[in-house]
Amino acid sequence: MRRTEKFAVRDAMQPYLFETLQTPVNALDISRLGTFQDCLRAPVHRWFKYPAGFSYRLVETLITEFRLTQSHWILDPFAGSGTVSVVAKQQGVNSVGMEAHPFVHWVARVKCFWEFDMKRLHRKLVELLAYVRSPSAGDLHQQDLTEFPELLHKCFSEQNLRKLKFLRETIKGFDLLPEERDLFLLALVDTLRTATKAGAGWPYIAPSEYHEKQERDAVEVFGETASMFYQDLVTIRANWRTLPVTCDLLLHDARQPYPLDEASIDLAVTSPPYLNNYDYADRTRLELYFLGWAKSWRDITEQIRERLIIAATTQVRRTEFDGEALSDELKTFAPVIYKELRTKITQLSHTRHSKGGKKSYDLMVAGYFNDIFQVLKQVYRVLKPEAPFVLVLGDSAPYGVHIPTDVYLGEIALSLGFRRYTIQTLRKRGEKWRNNPQRHQMALKEVLLTLWM
Repeated sequence: MRRTEKFAVRDAMQPYLFETLQTPVNALDISRLGTFQDCLRAPVHRWFKYPAGFSYRLVETLITEFRLTQSHWILDPFAGSGTVSVVAKQQGVNSVGMEAHPFVHWVARVKCFWEFDMKRLHRKLVELLAYVRSPSAGDLHQQDLTEFPELLHKCFSEQNLRKLKFLRETIKGFDLLPEERDLFLLALVDTLRTATKAGAGWPYIAPSEYHEKQERDAVEVFGETASMFYQDLVTIRANWRTLPVTCDLLLHDARQPYPLDEASIDLAVTSPPYLNNYDYADRTRLELYFLGWAKSWRDITEQIRERLIIAATTQVRRTEFDGEALSDELKTFAPVIYKELRTKITQLSHTRHSKGGKKSYDLMVAGYFNDIFQVLKQVYRVLKPEAPFVLVLGDSAPYGVHIPTDVYLGEIALSLGFRRYTIQTLRKRGEKWRNNPQRHQMALKEVLLTLWM
């Protein structure tokens, strides 16, 4: 964004209905930012296609804008597959990432380990590929496929599924160091959506004839992927500022107290779940089933879905909401936003009965703001004075009821003690669905919300 462009700004001394002002001197320059597509082409970032994330260029921009060095700390309370942590490590800045999804947390940890003996790693890669490229017929036919849920059988031919299990078991039993094993397992996981015959674009797997595509040989794809991982490590290590910094990735719920000192963080940056009924647990079902981390919808619910903040109706059990859905704490701290949210939640509660799916958008919205309120409290406690908290956010309109998430979170932040907030638009959203008669016609957007201590 050029300095002459406009954006929304409000501080704690202004009334709720803020006006559009000129960008102040310390507003964020977002002119260099791309989209998540950047990560699909960048070394290491592309190791797992997790488009719930955001462009790694945002983190690079923030590190430059705020002149962060090895004496500073970055926090990402929704670390996802590790975008912030990867950039911070490469740039020589200390980082702490928190992620509640066990599988995605594992992905981030693998992406953030680069301290390999590269000669040994290359030798092991060559040995592993030589072995798996010449399996005997017995090696494949001995693979028992009954462990796999139906989804895996729909996504792969029997022969390819046997090859995938053979690869998995070979990697587990090969003479490898733990970090080498994890690297090759992640390469195998990344193989799944390339090799499958099913429609495998995000967010969901579509194993139907309509979406079917040409299946690729699993061993061939794994060889390409593992070799790409190795080359990415060569590339990123060549440009790595090998400074003695910390890269901590914690399996932690962002709503719960952080194991960090008060006023210890120089910058927080994240992209929390969007309020768009997107099931962040279900989106990794293929990978969870293949690795054996889950075998059913119930497993995913109990082991993952219940750990995550509420952002989808699949996480809502109406029987658990007794009385007022919004928390009393939110009512106490932010009564104006509480009142607006309560009005819209009531509207959604009435509207759902006239819709075929009767989706619990009302309770989803309530649960989301209850949860995000707790996250804001935790981040506020650990940020240093004057430090910013940058969030990539999207608004939403369930059943056509607009929820300006950016403004609501900005106002809630003021109630907690943040001095002011700024909102800068990144892009429009939802335009590819505008011809869908089942969807609302409200224009949505993705923004940068910056909260200032």
